Amino acid sequence: MTDAAVAPAVSALFAPDGRLIAVPRRAARREQLLDHLTRTLFEPDRSYTEREVNDVLRTVHDDFPALRRYLVEGRLLTRAQDGSSYRRADA
Repeated sequence: MTDAAVAPAVSALFAPDGRLIAVPRRAARREQLLDHLTRTLFEPDRSYTEREVNDVLRTVHDDFPALRRYLVEGRLLTRAQDGSSYRRADA
């Protein structure tokens, strides 16, 4: 699926103020959202502390721990073994 085809589906998940309305339950739709969040919120080749990841995710949804967990489990963000830092997986 192209980015153009995904964009309307993902944009429908956000309120006009830019906050996420809900995290989709369907895995395929959630993966689209997580990919979008990774590309738009996290810079490639940059390391983030857990606090920075939380702060970034908090700008779009109150359940930032769930989003962080989904991003790591989906291998979109990698976490250092000691938990000290996170990076975009494509970096």
